[in-house]
Amino acid sequence: MTRSTTPAAAPADSWTRRAALPAVMLTGVIVTLVVPLSFPAGGGSTGADLTLERTIHSALDAHTWVYRVLVFPSNSYVVLPLLFVSAAWFASRRQWWLAGFALVAPELAVTVNTFALKPFWERKLDHFLAYPSGHTVQLVAVVTAFALVTESGRVRTATGIVMVAVLPAVMIGMVGFGYHHPTDVLGGTTAAVALVTALYLPFRYLTATPVAAPSNTTPPPR
Repeated sequence: MTRSTTPAAAPADSWTRRAALPAVMLTGVIVTLVVPLSFPAGGGSTGADLTLERTIHSALDAHTWVYRVLVFPSNSYVVLPLLFVSAAWFASRRQWWLAGFALVAPELAVTVNTFALKPFWERKLDHFLAYPSGHTVQLVAVVTAFALVTESGRVRTATGIVMVAVLPAVMIGMVGFGYHHPTDVLGGTTAAVALVTALYLPFRYLTATPVAAPSNTTPPPR
């Protein structure tokens, strides 16, 4: 038996997932919008930022190699291959629509963050626009796109668990090196989830495979 060359559509969604996706997107939007309300008028760290930053620096500044290890998953030379591997996985299964989404959606999210969200909030750290964290948006967008289009619930769950473990580590590394405040990473996470989910909702609708209605025609007697 050979595999079909027909482009695969988006995986069928249960009613719970159909209801959850808009809720996830809305939650991401709300958190991304609310976090900047805590930014000091003159710039700098929020109260929550200061608490975490002091704890991180006091615990790990004597071991800077730890920061290098923790920040590693967010580097572009890690995330970009992950992006291409994700798209190639679906392409190898001839799931062309899913491969396209896994490849394009994360880059669209990064573009929106770079040219719209960062300039809008204009939170600077060492003369760079810091909120939402661009490296975080890139990493989370790639993983979110993969999780949304994969057909396996187990893979989706495992992906989520891995990210829950990785993101705090990445945040510690970024804070330790002075790249970002903790709230930059939080905003980058929620912005990426919101943007990719917003892209997935119309994608799911446009690529949904219509369910054929059962035929009522009775075959003629033979």
